[in-house]
Amino acid sequence: MKKNLLVPTLLLVLSAAFSQGQDALLENGRKKFMAKDYAGAKTDLTKYLEVNPKNKIALDLRGQVRAALEDFYGAVSDYTVALDIDSTFADALNHRGEAKTNLDDDESAIIDLDKAIRFNPKLTDAYTNRGFAKYNLEDFQEAYFDFSKALELGPVDSDKYFNRAVIKAELGEFVSAIDDYTKAIELDKDDAGLYNRRGVAYYQTSNFDKAITDYDVAIKLDPKDPIKFENRALAKSAKEDFKSAMEDYTKSIELSSDDPETYNLRGVLRNTLLEYDGAIADYTKAIELDNTNPTYFDNRALSKTEKDDYAGAVEDYSSSISLYPNDPETYLQRGLVKLMMNNNYDGCLDLKHADELGATEAKAAIKKSCK
Repeated sequence: MKKNLLVPTLLLVLSAAFSQGQDALLENGRKKFMAKDYAGAKTDLTKYLEVNPKNKIALDLRGQVRAALEDFYGAVSDYTVALDIDSTFADALNHRGEAKTNLDDDESAIIDLDKAIRFNPKLTDAYTNRGFAKYNLEDFQEAYFDFSKALELGPVDSDKYFNRAVIKAELGEFVSAIDDYTKAIELDKDDAGLYNRRGVAYYQTSNFDKAITDYDVAIKLDPKDPIKFENRALAKSAKEDFKSAMEDYTKSIELSSDDPETYNLRGVLRNTLLEYDGAIADYTKAIELDNTNPTYFDNRALSKTEKDDYAGAVEDYSSSISLYPNDPETYLQRGLVKLMMNNNYDGCLDLKHADELGATEAKAAIKKSCK
């Protein structure tokens, strides 16, 4: 009798040991995820789920691991299985919504995030994630509400103030955006991006000195970002500190030589300084990098006109018109250049077309030069 009793006792011990081993796999997976050992976490969680396929917590956690590995489709699959088990699982709805946002499926993401918030109205991350989805859909007012709600629920951190500041800037509320950027900086004084963004907001409010001060700090913290030098150059140009602005544009180009807009902006500055050859060279480089932007052709045409290269200017204006055929200013400028070439007939046709499109100066030019 005693010998027979040993069998179920042994089975209980083995079962407990097996259960403990499974729990250890789940806990190890969680710890590895927190330590950013995503590959190791995925391995442990997959082993656990092979034996416990209905554990919604493990499925949600593996979904987060897959999202961290940028396997967003795999993440959605795990979250969906977890939700098949429990359709009210707010964390999985929130995480699936976040993954869908990363897949540019923002409308579907919002449906998930609405549900997550309905089942857990205090789930801060769900408001943040819904704010991102609405931002992507350019629903800025609703995004503003969500980011404000995330701040209300807390905990307060730099990112939450940053998110709302970006939305405020999108809504043109730059003074209020500056307030949020300032609060974000108080919580994270070493984030170069925060100073850069606040600098942009100061620039938009014509507070160029404060903008430059912020850009100075941003560049000190992150001296390898060309955008920060370009932003500082814009502020310096607004203050007519053209020499220093030129140095910043040049530094920006040294750091990244494939941004057409930086060449264009430096070209504009060179044109302002009457350095037409340099301006033309910069516009030409911008066009080489992006021949679909009509502004670059317009700007080069202006510099060519200043050098009396009227044929070259007409060619550039024509290229601009082929890209954007409804710009009245381009027809006006091409018409004026054609008049300078004594091509009155074609010039007047351009001026009349400019007038039809709404160019305010076209009527006076027609009255002066066209019968």
